[in-house]
Amino acid sequence: MIDVLYFAWVRERIGLPRERIETSAATVADLVAELSAREDRYAAAFADLSSLRVALDQDLSDFSAPLAGVREVAFFPPMTGG
Repeated sequence: MIDVLYFAWVRERIGLPRERIETSAATVADLVAELSAREDRYAAAFADLSSLRVALDQDLSDFSAPLAGVREVAFFPPMTGG
């Protein structure tokens, strides 16, 4: 099982702040493809990966990263300075 967290507009499009899922995905990209195939709201949230960042167990990562041993995946828009 893996915890998937959604922040900001990603959460708004999907309609959930987090969920626990069973996945056979090997990489973050595989997980995104799996989620996108679920329903339109997921497909909309993941339509443009260049506008998303991902963290694995609270460490910034990328979409080609392996999921082996990962307990938490978080998706969020890029941070802006201020």
